[in-house]
Amino acid sequence: MPLTAAPGMIIIILVCVAGLVIQKVLPLNLPAIVYISVIGMVLSLPVTPGSGYLIKWTEEVNLLALTTPILAYAGIAVGRSWADFAKLGWRSIVVGTCVLLGTFLGSAIIAEIVLRIQGVI
Repeated sequence: MPLTAAPGMIIIILVCVAGLVIQKVLPLNLPAIVYISVIGMVLSLPVTPGSGYLIKWTEEVNLLALTTPILAYAGIAVGRSWADFAKLGWRSIVVGTCVLLGTFLGSAIIAEIVLRIQGVI
């Protein structure tokens, strides 16, 4: 639900903004995702005051729903531009769909096997 996920989204946005600011301020040549990851990990440590609240609020956010558009954008960014992506044609859509389907099915099969071995299902 959007209202229950709003505090978690605000926290995630603030962590991302803090990571971007730190990346611009520090002279190290590290990607912003490094700083964002470190901030997120430190904030979620049990010794960090208020980490229980932060974890509770961010658990309400469906990260899988956020991942799909982010990965799609990252994939296109790797291809350098929308124009280059459009030039690939319909075959790239078929190949991409097969790759995604194969990855999903492979992950589902591995998860099924592991969960059955563990006796969870």
